[in-house]
Amino acid sequence: MTLQQLHYFLAAIDHGTLSKAAEHLNISQPSLSDQILRLENALGTHLFIRTNRKLILTEAGRRLIPHAKASLRAVQEGHDAVQSVRELRGGVASFGTFGSAYQYFLIDLIAEFRRLYPHVRVKVVGLNSSEVAEAVIDGQIEAGLVMLPVNNKSLVTSEPVWAAQVGYISSNEHHLTGRKDIDALLDAPLILSDAKWNTSDPIRKLLNRRARARGRELEPVIEVEHQATAFELAARGLGDVIATRPILYQLGYQDRLKWVPIEPHVFEVFGFIYRSDTAISTATREMMGMMRKYLTQIQDQFSNIEI
Repeated sequence: MTLQQLHYFLAAIDHGTLSKAAEHLNISQPSLSDQILRLENALGTHLFIRTNRKLILTEAGRRLIPHAKASLRAVQEGHDAVQSVRELRGGVASFGTFGSAYQYFLIDLIAEFRRLYPHVRVKVVGLNSSEVAEAVIDGQIEAGLVMLPVNNKSLVTSEPVWAAQVGYISSNEHHLTGRKDIDALLDAPLILSDAKWNTSDPIRKLLNRRARARGRELEPVIEVEHQATAFELAARGLGDVIATRPILYQLGYQDRLKWVPIEPHVFEVFGFIYRSDTAISTATREMMGMMRKYLTQIQDQFSNIEI
C-alpha cells in the first residue's frame, strides 16, 4: 500500500469513474486502474464494484476512506511542518557560545533574530568553548562559536571568524613592566577564570605547554568561573588576569586596569563548529550568518585599540 495508491483511490471516489479521475490526475486510465488493482491486491479484497456507468464502493472501500484521508492529511501536515522550519516560520535555532558573548553581541543578536523571525524559538547555551563543543557533539545544540582549535573528528570547524590578542592585565603598574613571557607568568599573582574547564581551556593549555617546558605549571592565586568576577578582583588589586583588550574595554575596566601583550604573542581565535553527520537547520544557519555580521562589527570596533 502506497500513498500514491491511496491518493488515486480517493480521486476515483471523488470523480465517480476511473476515466474522469485519470483525466483530473493527468495520467492514463490504465495507469490509474493498475495502481488501484495493486492496492486491492495488497489489501486482499475489492474496493470497488465496477460497472459501465460508475464505481460502487464495497464495504471494504467505505471503511478505507477515513484512513486514506487521515494518511494523506498526515503527510501534508508533515510537509507543511518541515516547510515552516525551512522557511523560518517555525522550529528552533539552537546555538552555543562562550560566556562573555553577552558582553559583546548576544542580547542584540537574539533581539534582532526574534524581530525578523518571531515564530522561531531560540536556544543559546554555553559558558566555555569546551562545554559548547560537548553540547554539539551530544546533539543538544546544532552549532556553536568556540575558541579554536577543536580537535574532534565528529565536528566540522569553520575558518576563523574572529581573533584578538591575549595580554597580561593588572591594576599595578609595577606588575606591567618587563617582558611578560612564561617565566614572568609563572611567578605572577594570577586570577584565572573558567575554573570548571581549566584543563581544556585553549589559552590555558597553550600557556601550560610553555610552563611544562620549564618543568612547572601555572598556579593561580585565585580561580573563579566567570571572567567578569576575575576582572573585578583584579581591579581591587587582588591579582592579575590574562585576557584580550576588547573584553577589558567591553567590561568597562580600561580606566582601572592596563594591558600589555604576552610574549611570544598569543591570540584567541574563534570559529563555528557543527556535527559532520548532521545538516544544520535553516534557523541555526541564519543565526550563524547574523553572528558573522556582529563579529565583523566587533572586530572593526576594537581594531583601533589592538596592537
